[in-house]
Amino acid sequence: MLFSVLSLGVIWTFVKDVLLRMTSVQVTNKFVGTRVLFALFSFITYGFSDLLQLPVFAARPSPPSPPHPGSVPCTPSRWGVEGWAAWEGVVVVEAASRMWPENLQKNWLREFYQVVHTHKPHFMALHCQEFGGKNYETSMSHVDKFVKELLSSDAMKEYNRARVYLDENFKSQEHFTALGSFYFLHESLKNIYQFDFKAKKYKKVTGKEIYSDTLESTPMLEKEKFPQDYFPECKWSRKGFVRTRWCVADCAFDLVNIHLFHDASNLVAWETSPSVYSGIRHKALGYVLDRIIDQRFEKVSYFVFGDFNFRLDSKSVVETLCTQATMQTVRAADTNEVVKLIFRESDNDRKVMLQLEKKVFHYFNQEVFRDNNGTALLEFDKELSVFKDRLYELDISFPPSYPYSEDSGQGRQYMNTRCPAWCDRVLMSPSARELILKSESEEKVVTYDHIGPNVCMGDHKPVFLAFRIAPGAGKPHAHVHKCCVVQ
Repeated sequence: MLFSVLSLGVIWTFVKDVLLRMTSVQVTNKFVGTRVLFALFSFITYGFSDLLQLPVFAARPSPPSPPHPGSVPCTPSRWGVEGWAAWEGVVVVEAASRMWPENLQKNWLREFYQVVHTHKPHFMALHCQEFGGKNYETSMSHVDKFVKELLSSDAMKEYNRARVYLDENFKSQEHFTALGSFYFLHESLKNIYQFDFKAKKYKKVTGKEIYSDTLESTPMLEKEKFPQDYFPECKWSRKGFVRTRWCVADCAFDLVNIHLFHDASNLVAWETSPSVYSGIRHKALGYVLDRIIDQRFEKVSYFVFGDFNFRLDSKSVVETLCTQATMQTVRAADTNEVVKLIFRESDNDRKVMLQLEKKVFHYFNQEVFRDNNGTALLEFDKELSVFKDRLYELDISFPPSYPYSEDSGQGRQYMNTRCPAWCDRVLMSPSARELILKSESEEKVVTYDHIGPNVCMGDHKPVFLAFRIAPGAGKPHAHVHKCCVVQ
């Protein structure tokens, strides 16, 4: 079985990000019955304004499939990509971006299509964060069109089954996560099952169904918003996670759509090592992992992909970049609070090397983040180390995925807002790692990379993971298949 996980961690917005579309996927017959191409997509959506009037799909060969009874149709808003996986090779893409003018949409789609064409997924999962964007009331009204276009487009015509879960209930501050998860199954796949968490049984996936508004009553997933006290300074946080469980060709696995807390201030992040924000993310991610492996359900392999908001250790990075510099502290006249740090070279006319403010990280030489794919900075990427026995990631060989310029002519330029970091990731459990690295497939190709290195894709570059696994590789015991019974 070929398994591909693609985690697209791109914050698209129709006002700030780009709409995702997919090209047609041609799957060769030689894979049918022996392997499955599985693709997972994770998106961050921040609402679209600039792109809302643009056609999402050029071809509409047939009317959209009707939504599932009781569900509410949806449409696009700001979108970001964070995860994609494919079962005949796993491809995971993470990316986040803002401000998506019309010309950037074409760039993103062209680069994305190339990846889809290369990996040809049989199972696709699309995860979205910040669905609907900041202006929920106006952005949510466009979601319906997007979903209908996606489900009925010529590009997706070979995917005859789909499940769409959209948390659109923005009026519920207690539960709203702004997460959206899309799953598409190729017509060549047989016997695909999804887990019902309430009935604790697998159900065969047929047809196309859409669930939206409130997802609390949907038994086919688990959704939680992190408690407010996790990040009290962010009053309107929508951070949380959504979990679904699947059984494809006797291989059971969880797919977790996740959005962790950001750094609210560069100055606060710089104060301690590790930063206070790092501790907040550790707490939230630990909570998610504990939920995945608790005693309520049988344990299976899992993939967690989305916007982790992992940052480099700011204090260590600044001290390393500015070893020969002197620091000037600027304070507010009324409160004496530090509002700016200026690092100047000791000689060379005291040239400014770095300027640090709450939302400013302006380093004079961005090449350090691009040279050799930023490898020299990986030693400061420490947040995942806390979970070294619980989460695994393939070696990173691409530059930091965030924050890229949203200027269409600056495909390789970072914005001077945050220290570049690998925010968008594809992580997996130790058992999922075994699926990838010890596959019985004759082709053991594994790729972990980013998309559109020289093209403006928004403020996050998509990142993907591609690999293959053998049929039944995720089935440690024979009884696993017995749970996959059509209900």
